[in-house]
Amino acid sequence: MSASVLIGQQPAPSQAPPVFRSGVNLVLVDVIVRDKNGTAVKGLTAADFELTEDGVRQQIVTFAFEEITANAAAVASAPTLTAAATANVVRPTGAAAPATAPAPTPVTPQAPLTSEDVAGHRLITLLFDTSSMQPEDVQKAADSAVKWVDGQMTSADLVAVASIGSSLQVLTDFTSSKEQVHSVLAAFSAAEGTAFAAVDSSTAATDEAAANATEDTAAVDASAQELDTFNNDVRLRALKTLAEALKPIQQKKAIIYFSSGMQRSGTDNQVELRAAVNAAVRANVAIYPVDSRGLQAIVPGGSARQGSRGGVSAFSGRGVASQFTQLAAQQETLTTLASDTGGTAFTDTNDFGEAFTKVARDISSYYILGFASTNPSKDGRFRRISVRLKSKSAMKVEAREGYYADRDFTHTAKGDREVMLQEQLTMQIPATDVPLFVTAGWFRLAADKYYVPVSLAVPGTAVPRQKDKGTPDKVTLDVAGFIRDERGFPVGRIRDTLTVPPASADGLAAKQVLYQTGVTLPPGRFSVKIVVRENSTGQMGTFETPVVVPELKDAAVKVSSLVLSTQLQSAAGRKTVSPLVRDGVELVPNLTHIVGRDQKLYFYYEVYEPIADNGAPQLRTSLAFYRGKVKVFETPTVERTRIDATDRRAAIFQFEVPAESFKPGLYTCQVNIIDEVAGRFAFPRLEVYVR
Repeated sequence: MSASVLIGQQPAPSQAPPVFRSGVNLVLVDVIVRDKNGTAVKGLTAADFELTEDGVRQQIVTFAFEEITANAAAVASAPTLTAAATANVVRPTGAAAPATAPAPTPVTPQAPLTSEDVAGHRLITLLFDTSSMQPEDVQKAADSAVKWVDGQMTSADLVAVASIGSSLQVLTDFTSSKEQVHSVLAAFSAAEGTAFAAVDSSTAATDEAAANATEDTAAVDASAQELDTFNNDVRLRALKTLAEALKPIQQKKAIIYFSSGMQRSGTDNQVELRAAVNAAVRANVAIYPVDSRGLQAIVPGGSARQGSRGGVSAFSGRGVASQFTQLAAQQETLTTLASDTGGTAFTDTNDFGEAFTKVARDISSYYILGFASTNPSKDGRFRRISVRLKSKSAMKVEAREGYYADRDFTHTAKGDREVMLQEQLTMQIPATDVPLFVTAGWFRLAADKYYVPVSLAVPGTAVPRQKDKGTPDKVTLDVAGFIRDERGFPVGRIRDTLTVPPASADGLAAKQVLYQTGVTLPPGRFSVKIVVRENSTGQMGTFETPVVVPELKDAAVKVSSLVLSTQLQSAAGRKTVSPLVRDGVELVPNLTHIVGRDQKLYFYYEVYEPIADNGAPQLRTSLAFYRGKVKVFETPTVERTRIDATDRRAAIFQFEVPAESFKPGLYTCQVNIIDEVAGRFAFPRLEVYVR
């Protein structure tokens, strides 16, 4: 195993004066009481409720009843969401704001809304995920929102509008002005057939911005956002940011989230979903996702947006089953966001007005119970809440089931810190304070044995500045993890401590701390979960992803995973079985697949057991790069008539391509492999973003 640290610079922060705070950590629970007819029950007092945490009765220290009436007084808008969104969610590397998105409403300096300000009002955030929606889906979602504003919005509704494109943008903060909300939504409707910039930054406008980006801007962006470019973390982190911005307001809040689905993939950090849900639960925010595609028809031969399906899948039913599976995967995350936060998901319906009706019903009449937990332990564990009425009645009580406690590190004894690290691995809602990214590949060692390299990257901005006051001279990162099989049994463990070398006066900047290890596994499906802890503050981050080691014995062409690298480093004296180490030089994987035009691209892959003719195989291979459907570059074809690694019966291929051959943008690299003797071929692919 190895660890590499790349050092850069960043500006020194200003020295802030010390601030002393004290207070009680209240836990708020919103409760809806309905009679047997489903009508909300009013007139109850704190004495009518009994609240327990993990079976221990808690004292209700704050109690309020919220009832929304249509003639509530108007409330002036205030920057409740704007500042938090601007500070916490930024766009990926080199991305510019969508050219067709509505411009955010200018905000004058003033205090944000408080619980007293919004008493008797509904707080509703309309969130448009333009990175996932087609132009017609954006149009339908905007039209439904405009219809609700014109026909049903009252002075009791405080509405904010935000969008997730290449970043989170708050287009207008909470306001009861129908004209202001209508004007922002009308700007969405004006996007004539042009989708807003996608998260992968593949549009022409984004490419121009990337080409013109300054050195400083690129450095700041590259520190953290490279980890988010090819997954859903930007969307989930946006939901988390909105929920945290709403936390100071005690009342129940709702986010109506318009999206075209959120399909999870192998490069997604699964704990980001749980972190977003936990932030919403702690802030009394219910998420109501709306699938803006509406009711969809599954056509056996495929829709008109794609070419006709070949083979027998269109006749055997496998094609239709695959389409249903894909649709369910895209809607599964939306359903999870709703069920875990107390909201409702609206899928397979063309009537988006149902979402607004449901929100109005859920947050029109409810009780707010607050208590200070009698359990002072900050262990980060889930605490189950139970709310019931003391009187034996037929009334139904609706309340969330629990919350996750805070976790303290500063006052933790050294002997307990290892336990905390291992507990973090088993938690369902782990911390996400330290951003990280994990990938895994596979290379065959024998017929039933594969070497699986595991790499993780932590942006340099997550490491404390080593020359700041109060920061130790030596900064360390603890790494712990496990690899489990399909039965949940551990088949590999990771435990190491990385020492970050002393940085310059400006500390670590827009670089990454890279850690590599590996494990030998048989073919099968596995999951890897890794926790990284920064040991001066105790902040942690977790990444969890599936790992599939294929069974190659039936494959037409037996090919390893494809590795992209932009860095070579010395591995002299190291003992390792990694195929990425050859002749004393190690190929360092590029985890994010984001490269600069001043770098070189190194590609590595292996082909196993090629068919031989008179003792010699005949393999031909090349790399082709596509921009959309247009091929823009192809390497010369390489022919191989020998086996390089006889112990593994593998032919090894390495390519070096200068990134300056490409304009900034997103490319698909296709590896063309042809076995001339067997008459078989394979075309593995990966995406590369050039900035």
